[in-house]
Amino acid sequence: MILKLLIFAIAGVMIYKFFGGKLPSISKSASEKKLDDDTLVECEKCGTYVTVKESIIVHGKYYCSKECSV
Repeated sequence: MILKLLIFAIAGVMIYKFFGGKLPSISKSASEKKLDDDTLVECEKCGTYVTVKESIIVHGKYYCSKECSV
């Protein structure tokens, strides 16, 4: 009985390691999607649209420049 449990535990760890330590998910929510560098985002303060690469992120909000993020 203990041997079967040990074999299942080892198999489970091997499967977990095979998937990179992450369990596969069926779908990703909108907050988990990665934004590309050329995706346009709106500045929280002035409303200007800038690319993610050019924007400044402060506390999870996008800003177009240092002046807007202050």
